[in-house]
Amino acid sequence: MPTNLKEGDPAPGFELDSDNAGTFRLEDLRGKYVVLYFYPKDDTPGCTTEACSFRDANSDIAAQGAVVLGVSTDSLRSHEKFRQKHNLSFPLLSDPDHHVAEAYGVYGLKKFMGREYMGVERSTFVIGPDRRLAGVWPKVKPVGHADEVLAWLRSLRKN
Repeated sequence: MPTNLKEGDPAPGFELDSDNAGTFRLEDLRGKYVVLYFYPKDDTPGCTTEACSFRDANSDIAAQGAVVLGVSTDSLRSHEKFRQKHNLSFPLLSDPDHHVAEAYGVYGLKKFMGREYMGVERSTFVIGPDRRLAGVWPKVKPVGHADEVLAWLRSLRKN
């Protein structure tokens, strides 16, 4: 299920509800870099590791002119509990019908321990101020990923 989207492609638009900040529309974030990271499930080990690393890097990411948004198919209630439990400093967006995950090519058949099911493939997209994909990370490993995205954002400033 790897995404077919690549750097330079137009970012699929979206409008999703947040656990703590109303509705987010990609169009409303024009002019900013958006770190849109998709993750499988609230409060699971890998997703917690990834979310906490984005939390820890969030002020540095913001200093680079970027906004972090986490997206999963979990409910707003689940997101709220997850954000509060881990003191997450960025919005979590709910995509219960997985329309946005499908638009980004990160929802599909997964296999784990001999079991097949439909779900979200952990992936990150950086959307540029022009609404084009500036960076794409498919099949993300949670440990160190936020630092990798931050280093990439910093490299943009140097160029």
